[in-house]
Amino acid sequence: MKQTIPSLETPPLLQTLELIANPIRFFAKYQHRYGDIFSARILGNNSPDVFFIGEPQALETIFTAPSGTFQLGKITHVFRPFTGDQSLIMLDGEDHLRQRKLLIPPLHGKRMSFYQNVICELTEEVLPTLPKNQPFSSRKLMAQITLKVILRVVFGLKEGSRFQKLEQLISELLDAITNPFYSSLFFFPPLQIDWGKYSPWGHFVRKQSAIDNLIYAEIQDRRQQDYSQQTDILSLLLSAEDENGNGMSDQELRDQLITLLFLGHETTASSLAWMFYWVYSSPQVWTKLSAEMQPLGSSPSPQALIDLPYLEAICKETLRLYPIALISQPRVVKETIQLHHQSFSPETILVPCIYLAHHREETFLDHHCFRPERFLENQFSAYQYFPFGGGNRACIGAAFSLYEMKLIFGTIFANLRLKLASQPAIKPVRRGITIVPSGGVMLVNQ
Repeated sequence: MKQTIPSLETPPLLQTLELIANPIRFFAKYQHRYGDIFSARILGNNSPDVFFIGEPQALETIFTAPSGTFQLGKITHVFRPFTGDQSLIMLDGEDHLRQRKLLIPPLHGKRMSFYQNVICELTEEVLPTLPKNQPFSSRKLMAQITLKVILRVVFGLKEGSRFQKLEQLISELLDAITNPFYSSLFFFPPLQIDWGKYSPWGHFVRKQSAIDNLIYAEIQDRRQQDYSQQTDILSLLLSAEDENGNGMSDQELRDQLITLLFLGHETTASSLAWMFYWVYSSPQVWTKLSAEMQPLGSSPSPQALIDLPYLEAICKETLRLYPIALISQPRVVKETIQLHHQSFSPETILVPCIYLAHHREETFLDHHCFRPERFLENQFSAYQYFPFGGGNRACIGAAFSLYEMKLIFGTIFANLRLKLASQPAIKPVRRGITIVPSGGVMLVNQ
């Protein structure tokens, strides 16, 4: 097969380390050098090339390919220690389709209206705790709020012993595993050795076990109760049945709940922190949003916030510049596929790259600039803009995440007079699997 797609020329180990150390710089550098499709040897000398793809036509071919074209659960091992084997992101074929059908209803459509008041109330409860005229970290505040939202909306927990224990354990675990060195262990399975509670992997195993114990206890308690009138996602999943009348096992429930927690808490918090930075560092954006929200007063209804077009455009532009994930789920080719004038044979790994697609100058003029208006002036296809992934592996929590961002940011913007604190220049840095603003974006409540 004639190679028409450029490849990185450095040794595979250096490519891997470069990607792990600074993925934004990695993708920006090689997109500038090679364009929107290039290959790398990030899985080792004897592993197949990995093709990173940000070109819309190629992405359309991937996202619309027949279901048997790819295997998708095979190379998500980096998430397995968190999510378990039954997580939606680990499954393929009929198993994946079954779980997806069970999970989608609670996170879409009319169900969303059950959550809007809760999200705004949980946000408002935290605001009085903020210091006056003293800097605070917006990322930490967002992590605090989004964790409370997950525990209430997904797990159905209210304030109490189990809520507080889970909140503490999850916060401690995420703070640990998002340390760059600690998180690197997930990319190298041979390093995942439990040398005791003070070793990084031993610490992870024990924290994860304690969290699991609390989740399984909640599942068992809930199975003994009448949850038919409850609206939290756990209750809805307990009620869900597939076409054969089978519900989810405890293991399946645990793995899906952890997946929703892991992929829906820290990620949304990081995006919100970026949103605060862009709005409060851009006087023109701030002024336009203020004018849009002024008619709503100091206590806008949740639905009024949901319906604001410029607020939504700000959310979308935030997710364009630094998406929640830089890549969509990797695909291992099972049946030869034609892509970008080239044949890809079985075992080739294709990675739809969200960052590359979102930074194509042909699609997004002045792509490095924060300009929400582009989402009011243009309609972008699902192959040009896909912050939550694409095809049948797109994140099932996409609608909920965007919903949550609008409600949390809108509630805070309406209630507080904030400004950016004096701080070093903000730049994107890796925190676990997310790209966060350096320093956490310090704000001052005036």
